[in-house]
Amino acid sequence: MSAGGERVTEVTAPERRVLSGPAVREAVGGFVARIRGGDLGAVPVVVGIAVIWTVFQLLNPVFLSSENLVNLTMQCAAIGTIALGVVLVLLVGEIDLSVGSVSGLAAAVLAVTFVQLQWNLILALVAAIAIGCLVGLLYGYLFTRFGLPSFVITLAGLLGFLGLQLWVLGETGSIALPFDSWLVQFAQQMFLPVWASYAVAVLTVAAFTASRLRRARRRAAANLASQSYAEIAVRSAVLLLFLLAATWYLNLYRGVGVMFLFFLALVVAMDFALTRTRWGRAVYAVGGSVEAARRAGIRVDRIYLSVFALCSSLAALGGILAAARLASANQSSGTGDVNLNAIAAAVIGGTSLFGGRGSAYAALIGIVVIQSISSGLTLLNLDSSVQFMVTGVVLVLAVIVDSLSRRTRAAAGRA
Repeated sequence: MSAGGERVTEVTAPERRVLSGPAVREAVGGFVARIRGGDLGAVPVVVGIAVIWTVFQLLNPVFLSSENLVNLTMQCAAIGTIALGVVLVLLVGEIDLSVGSVSGLAAAVLAVTFVQLQWNLILALVAAIAIGCLVGLLYGYLFTRFGLPSFVITLAGLLGFLGLQLWVLGETGSIALPFDSWLVQFAQQMFLPVWASYAVAVLTVAAFTASRLRRARRRAAANLASQSYAEIAVRSAVLLLFLLAATWYLNLYRGVGVMFLFFLALVVAMDFALTRTRWGRAVYAVGGSVEAARRAGIRVDRIYLSVFALCSSLAALGGILAAARLASANQSSGTGDVNLNAIAAAVIGGTSLFGGRGSAYAALIGIVVIQSISSGLTLLNLDSSVQFMVTGVVLVLAVIVDSLSRRTRAAAGRA
């Protein structure tokens, strides 16, 4: 089983087969075996997205139009970035309830330093993200030094940093960001050229395939179970077809937004850090069992400090992206449903509330679900109260699926 909880095909070496009928059947058979063993992965969420999109498309044919999907991708970037930080905290079995307030504070710091104090934009961005990092370090220190529950620490932070945000903004309560600044242009107007979007899709699949092949060879050389070449080929082919089709469809309108691509790059980078580095393996170990991780020589306190710092830093970055998208920072930045949607996206995407299981891609999948519900209900002219209720139901279903999959894996392990 891999660090991310993924069960792998039990072979002593990758089998060198072409993408043929038997190879496809073998790959599908391995996938079905993992599902029966309780390793559902992202399957329930992907099925949920398909159902949600089908229902909204039947109710309003505009939902799956290229224009609406382009807007949906752009809406995912800001809160998705915040949700990515929440995933990290959940992986170690903790929670951060203040990501919304921290994102709003970062937006306020950016607006005041860049617009009112006339700082260089890069310096203003660094200051805003540094504020988020310091907040996370403070949480980590209080958690590791005094043993305070993360729920209590971050709940206090939610209130305290919301007040600090209002104080930073001052009496005006709202500061507009210049439309001609590259930050606002980045969030609103920058889209990849058609050729570049296809090139990114092909390079993404190439990198994915190379990574899987390298990992399979290394595990085979160590006489460990690894994926067969057939399964890697099938996954790569499916991913390529999906990315090319999605790119073509988005290009019918404005194409792939640079801000959305930036969010995807963050997800990929975080996935690499979690699955390919010693730090990432330590995060999963701490989430699985703190005491076992400590006995294995892992500096548990440092892992907690790093996770809280990254979570708050990503919350600050998400707040900056949201402010750039709206071209302003105000008293409502980071408030409303931002906090709840970020946490819900991480859980709906498949990150376990019990720690030790999940991936960076949970933030991507989860925020697509959240924004799909929001976009669909908006097109139907339904009240926001309906959105909250539907999102709540989806969140409960996601937790139920997580609980059932844990029981299935436990039963399979005993068997």
